[in-house]
Order: sequence, then structure tokens, then C-alpha cells
Amino acid sequence: MSFDLPTDLTPELVPLSWLLGSWEGTGMLGEGTAESERFSQRVEFSQNGLPYLSYSAESWLIDEQGVQLRPLSVETGFWALDRKLNDADVGPGLRPADMIPALKTADEVEQFRNDAGGFDITATIVHPGGIAELYYGSIKGPQIQLSTDLVMRGQHSKEYTAATRLFGLVEGDLYWRWDVASNGGSLEAHASAILKKAS
Repeated sequence: MSFDLPTDLTPELVPLSWLLGSWEGTGMLGEGTAESERFSQRVEFSQNGLPYLSYSAESWLIDEQGVQLRPLSVETGFWALDRKLNDADVGPGLRPADMIPALKTADEVEQFRNDAGGFDITATIVHPGGIAELYYGSIKGPQIQLSTDLVMRGQHSKEYTAATRLFGLVEGDLYWRWDVASNGGSLEAHASAILKKAS
């Protein structure tokens, strides 16, 4: 599958650039058996010239015919290469960055390639109900593996202790799987889906 790189894409986002755009499709909760509940989902990855991708996902429970029954959940966050931030990066807060990207060329980005031939990445994802996840992982070509380093919960949030997420581009479609640990247990299948590029 070919795609165009935005002209304002900072070099360090090139490894993540295949995610850019809107994706839509359906999935199944839990193990994905015949009895599993189904959902539809719209995912958006976008960028604004800064060295991260903005991420949002909205999901709805659906019936066997694909008719939306009710909203299921929303999550939002940011994905980036895992590197030490410097004066060329924004923040914290509204502290402005230098006017040049921290990594200006493909050669500078290549210095961050890991021993497996990919790049270490981080993703911060926030959910309703007072839950935020900090993931670390890697991207190698069209494959992403993420594991939580930290799950932050509010005092009234539901139990949720760890998660892993896998993403892969297969013949132009975005496949993903999400495993979750809650109530003191080990990781279990939470959801999976296949999404097609919408724009």
C-alpha cells in the first residue's frame, strides 16, 4: 500500500507515518468467539507539525447486522518516538519550543533505531472514568507492540492494572489487539478489530 507523506511532517514521525489518517471497521470484545459482543470503531491519527501523532478512537456496540446500538467508549492520546526531550520540544505546559525540529534529518532519526532494527516508541492514552495509560514499545515497519509502564487511576475508577496492544498493517488494513489485566488478574483478551483506511 502506497501513501503520501505530508510536506510538514517532522522527520522523526516518518516511522509512524503509515498510521496517519482515518480508519474505520468492526471488531469483537473478549476472545472474539461467536458469542462475543461486536463493535464498530473509527480511529484517527493526525499531526500538526510537532513530533508526535495525535490519536483518537470512538467505538459503538453493534448488532450482528452492524447497526449501532449505543456508544461504547472514547479514548485519546499521543504517540511519538521514545527519546529525551530538549529545547526544540514544546512544554511542559505552554512553554514554546525552538522553531526547528529536534531531529532535522533522516540520518538523525536513524540514530534512534534499536537493536531489533525498529524504533522505541511511547504512547499516552486517556480514557473516560479517570484512567490514563503510559505505554512503551516498538515499531518496526508496519508492526507495533506496546505494553503499559504505568496505569493511572482516579480514586473512583474501575480496577485496571496493565495492558498490551498490538497493531499491524496487513494488505492495507489496520489490525489491532488489546489485552487487559484487571481485578488482580493476568492479561486477558479485551478486544480486537480490523479497520480499513477511510481517508
